[in-house]
Amino acid sequence: MRLPSSEYTSRPWRIHEIATDFRLEDVWAIRAPGPPDDFQQLVAGFAGFDPETDSSSRIVRELFALRWKLGSWLGWDRDQRGIGERVESLSARLPGELSARPGPAIKVAPFRSLYQLDNEFACEIANETMHGVIHFGWVPERRQAQMTVLVRPNGLLGQLYMLAIKPFRYPSIYPVLMADVEKVWRERSTTPPSAGA
Repeated sequence: MRLPSSEYTSRPWRIHEIATDFRLEDVWAIRAPGPPDDFQQLVAGFAGFDPETDSSSRIVRELFALRWKLGSWLGWDRDQRGIGERVESLSARLPGELSARPGPAIKVAPFRSLYQLDNEFACEIANETMHGVIHFGWVPERRQAQMTVLVRPNGLLGQLYMLAIKPFRYPSIYPVLMADVEKVWRERSTTPPSAGA
């Protein structure tokens, strides 16, 4: 379920002090399957999830595969256009207590973790079209998490790219992705620990 922007702006997330020059694109609810401790399972599930291969929707898998192919053909995702080259990583803005708590490595390589707290997780991605942040936060009074997308488009190309993908994001991609993330979260939260864990 898509949420109003105030669900992000009104909460004291640490990301507010980091991504001050990014615009808020979307806020989405993710239903919790268990206790607040399971937020860490959500982060782990997201980090290991690849929508191009793991999504329950063939349409989403094909759209992601198409995006990566286009990026390869047009050179959008070259290392020179990413983090540390075209843009500085937001990790340079992190205060010491956040940089001391990096999140997990993310399976989809262009994404890089920034920090992970008990109730927050943030990661970033950059390419020729934009510099983006995905932020997860735990909302205890609703027993749910929420995912926020923040972007800083790269000039006219970035603005046009964001406009071009908007018709696909809302009806086709994000609702299915949120359902996929909820499914992974639920499975991780109900799986008993392995022997010796």
